[in-house]
Amino acid sequence: MKPQRGSNLLRKGRTSIKNQHYLLTCAVLDRKPIFHRPEAAEIVLSSIHWLERQDKIFLDAAVIMPDHLHFVAGLKQVSLAQLMHSLKSYTAKKINVLLNRCGSLWQRHYHDHAIRQDEDLNEVVLYTLYNPVRAGLVKDFHDYPFWYCRWRV
Repeated sequence: MKPQRGSNLLRKGRTSIKNQHYLLTCAVLDRKPIFHRPEAAEIVLSSIHWLERQDKIFLDAAVIMPDHLHFVAGLKQVSLAQLMHSLKSYTAKKINVLLNRCGSLWQRHYHDHAIRQDEDLNEVVLYTLYNPVRAGLVKDFHDYPFWYCRWRV
């Protein structure tokens, strides 16, 4: 039986492995395009960088889309649940103040994909960075304002 979208069955077997790299995705509640506001997108991007400076993750790449976030990171001192809770909680508080709103900002769940040994980390990073191109927002991801990559691309 295939689990329904959002079902707890999708999270069975989720593990947090130190030094494992993950592609992580989380969406804004009701997919509202909150990150069209540059200040809101910057809060998310700077928060991810802060997590790296605190030695919680090893950030490879990130792209903040209008209504969701993708990032590739290796875990250092936190579990996936701790990482995502910290990121979503902090950014929700900051963005709610910025936008003079209250309540939940993010959808409750997130998607994680552990990058396997047979996968190429560079390909996963490029897949992440090309999201604005695939969405038709820009022709070249370099022209999109809300992305980061550890390596020169």
